[in-house]
Amino acid sequence: MTDAFIHTTAIIEEGAYIGKGTKVWHWVHIMGNAEIGENCVLGQNVFVGKAKLGNNVRIQNNVSIYDEVMLEDDVFCGPSMVFTNVVNPRSHVNRKDEYLKTIVRKGASIGANATIVCGNEIGSYAFIGAGAVITKPVKSFALVVGNPGKQIGWVSRAGHRLDFDKTGIANCPESKEKYKMIDNSVHRI
Repeated sequence: MTDAFIHTTAIIEEGAYIGKGTKVWHWVHIMGNAEIGENCVLGQNVFVGKAKLGNNVRIQNNVSIYDEVMLEDDVFCGPSMVFTNVVNPRSHVNRKDEYLKTIVRKGASIGANATIVCGNEIGSYAFIGAGAVITKPVKSFALVVGNPGKQIGWVSRAGHRLDFDKTGIANCPESKEKYKMIDNSVHRI
């Protein structure tokens, strides 16, 4: 731990790595094999297991980041969203060796109370709406809502819905960045 803020109620187990500028708030529990990047914020009552968080990650209150979850730089996890770690959990069956890897790519946002079923990848800058249940991989820049999660559009890196013209070009209203639709995937140009 170098130059990180750790609230007095937080539990940080020996061996955990926490990058400089990171803030760890009330009642957070970080396991000894966790890796947390620089300038992250972990809100109240967050748990981090054997997981890896990039830089500038924001984890809101009441989120558990279990083993085999990887969050790349600039990921946002809304309040009380859920990562699962086993596809078919049973109390009487030990499946700790069956945890599936879940990856959330750079800049993606996951809304409050959303559930990410383990083994899926959320693409860069994707936007998962509040309460959505993700049961399959999500493309980069996709806007996904509902249960089960359904893609209803595309968003810019700034999180604005993109409206593509007849030539397959869209502009972000905030950043003015241009995007192009190529083979049902969005690319920044």
